[in-house]
Amino acid sequence: MNKRSKRYKNLEKNKSKDKINFDKSIDLIKSNCTSKFDESIDLSLRINTKQSKGGDFNLRTVVKLPNGNGKKNKIAVLCEPEKVEEAKKAGADISGSQDLLDQISNGKLNFDKLICTPGMMSKIGKFGKILGPKGLMPNPKLGTVSNDLKKSIGDIKSGLVELKNDKDGNLALSIGRKSFSKEKIQENFKFFMDFLKKEKTESIKGEFIKNIHITSTMGISYKIGSKS
Repeated sequence: MNKRSKRYKNLEKNKSKDKINFDKSIDLIKSNCTSKFDESIDLSLRINTKQSKGGDFNLRTVVKLPNGNGKKNKIAVLCEPEKVEEAKKAGADISGSQDLLDQISNGKLNFDKLICTPGMMSKIGKFGKILGPKGLMPNPKLGTVSNDLKKSIGDIKSGLVELKNDKDGNLALSIGRKSFSKEKIQENFKFFMDFLKKEKTESIKGEFIKNIHITSTMGISYKIGSKS
């Protein structure tokens, strides 16, 4: 049985079972960030995926938060040999051609995001079983298949975040760090909620966003009102 730390037990004393206003939740979350590192501030949502006709709705897209989320991704670029140096200059942490394919084949995935040029997609397809389960397979719709390496790398480094719900409609997203000002977190939250509401299709009847929780890496969660 897992034991709660003294720090966590103290935080639980401030937990509320009722829905609270988002602005208030930020104050509580930031006050709970008592660890020594820069904790992330995360949203957990459940969306309505039931459509009036057809199968369940699935959300898979990207959103670029106005202030980023503070996460530093290690980016690898798979490209033609003549573009390897271009990728490095554009900010890639790892760039390569056949050598990178060999690393992937051996299961060496020491990166968080993989960008691929269109010309190399035919060579990476066979590694779908390795990359797919880890969410690393390049996808044009997610901005990770491109010849414009500078833009693709820049977008990810400046806060381009992938969104994907699970089979139960659960969706998770980091909207900042404890070092972010309250105003920046508010702006990210409002931008994301407006973006998410626009993703609702006409085939979904009823409320789209069922519940929202907010927490920090080492903190407790609060349920916030979807209209806050």
